[in-house]
Amino acid sequence: MKAVILVGGLGTRLRPLTIAVPKPLLAVGEKPMLQHIIEQLRDAGCVEIVLATGYLGSLIEAFCGDGSRFGVQVSYVREERPLGTAGPLSLVRDLVAPDEFFVLMNGDIVTRVNFTNLIAFAKTGDFDLTVGYVDYTYQSPYGVLTVEADRIVGIEEKPRVEYRVSSGIYVVKGTAPPRVPDDTFFTIPDLIQTLHALGRPVGAYHIREFWLGVEDLDHIETVTEFLRGDGRS
Repeated sequence: MKAVILVGGLGTRLRPLTIAVPKPLLAVGEKPMLQHIIEQLRDAGCVEIVLATGYLGSLIEAFCGDGSRFGVQVSYVREERPLGTAGPLSLVRDLVAPDEFFVLMNGDIVTRVNFTNLIAFAKTGDFDLTVGYVDYTYQSPYGVLTVEADRIVGIEEKPRVEYRVSSGIYVVKGTAPPRVPDDTFFTIPDLIQTLHALGRPVGAYHIREFWLGVEDLDHIETVTEFLRGDGRS
């Protein structure tokens, strides 16, 4: 089983930490985020891992090497310029067979998703793309007004709205990468629209386990606390 991890981002929201260190190598608990991801994928049976590098990619290659220190085989593809969340699939299309399923995920995620169940779901549905999603609740810090003809007809204090949002974790079938253009910034929403236009199936898998995409210092603290309590720091 293969996995592709996107590790080429600039991590601008975590500067100055990411000026000299790529975001996936920032420590959460006692290990870099990327090491947590690789070990979790390994335990789920993904022993061939491709890292799509970009910004400070040489540091990621120096840390991961050939993957033997983690018990996996690591290889690399490089984005010469940012290609988005789906664009790097164009760099791996020759590495996967049409009937092969593989994990694609961002390199800044800490989660306890059961990858085995996610992969089985994707295979059972024979989806060209399976998107792992999580529940996200937005609460307005303000009272929200309903206004009609210059009159307030209602007010709701700090309403909550629930969304289903992409987790940055996917399972891709080998039939999908050929749909991604070469050397083009191309996102997962672009890929979903392309697949829908072709009448191809896109699955949705509900991730109920812990998940957090690390975007700022508060997230690092949250994840570190979780890992400490989880016993897997």
